[in-house]
Amino acid sequence: VCDNILCLTYLSGVKLSACQLLQRRYASTAAAMRPPAADIRRQRNAVFSREQARQRALYPRIEKIEVSMQGPGLDGTLLIMNKGMSTPLSCARHLTEYHVTNSALALVDGEVWPLHKPLTHSCSLSLLTFKDDDPTLVNQAYWRSCAALLGQVIETAFKDDYTVELLSTAEVPVTSGAFCCDVVLDHQLDSWTPSEESLRSLTRGALQLIHQDLAWEPLEVAPPVALEVFSHSSYKREEVERKAAQNPKGTVTLYRCGDHVLLSGGPLVARTGLCSQYEVTALHSLAQGDWGLHRRAQGLSLPLQLQVRRVWTLMTWRFLNAQRISEKHFLFFLS
Repeated sequence: VCDNILCLTYLSGVKLSACQLLQRRYASTAAAMRPPAADIRRQRNAVFSREQARQRALYPRIEKIEVSMQGPGLDGTLLIMNKGMSTPLSCARHLTEYHVTNSALALVDGEVWPLHKPLTHSCSLSLLTFKDDDPTLVNQAYWRSCAALLGQVIETAFKDDYTVELLSTAEVPVTSGAFCCDVVLDHQLDSWTPSEESLRSLTRGALQLIHQDLAWEPLEVAPPVALEVFSHSSYKREEVERKAAQNPKGTVTLYRCGDHVLLSGGPLVARTGLCSQYEVTALHSLAQGDWGLHRRAQGLSLPLQLQVRRVWTLMTWRFLNAQRISEKHFLFFLS
């Protein structure tokens, strides 16, 4: 991707309102003052690690909790775990290798719970997989995770000369057949149309992260912490305030994958290695917005537990020949 954009110039044939022009000028000025992307990642990681350590320190003494397992062959299994330290994944490790490798999400007293989030009280626990009778919650989390992975790849795909602003992840139904990631690229790239090789480059970046089998670490934080994490992004700061206002607890949830910290609108699956087939299929220009030209990247994927080569070939063929994501294009079959 990077090698194809060095000689691009900004060409705009779109009329912008005075507000949009001011917003763009402010964004351009702010972008010019931003530190290098690597420094921003280090700063976000440092704040994330500091808050994670603070929350873990809230449990200085080991206290035991009872975790009642639910699910096929597990009813009646009682585990004694450590409050504020043990996670659903810790519980899976006390069961079988199948539960460790196949669990993607959990239910704690009926509440959707990330696999790496510490348990804070005695509870009932169900481990969810893609092959459950009703995989709806896992499918939704998987689609959201694929979009998060795509955003991570796009954010690091361009040279430091170009800014990349990840927007709120579009909550696309699983039945639509593709996951999406909305983004605003540097205004110098407004005339850039990605080539097939550029899309393949993004796909290779995602596959590298999948091969590393990185955990998606969740961290529920108060807005001031999230605002510090995203101190270099005006858009993300607005998103933090909006999500905190919508949450009855007044908090937001961050995730970390490798050195990438993101703000999520819902739970993600446990790790990147749960993805198998993965392909970035398109990067569309949508419309001018307050922050610049909105683009939508889209892709498709199958999880490790559901590899079907013939269906995957059909899915990729359909999407490589499609112009836009549409409910009628393909009915996703993870159900």
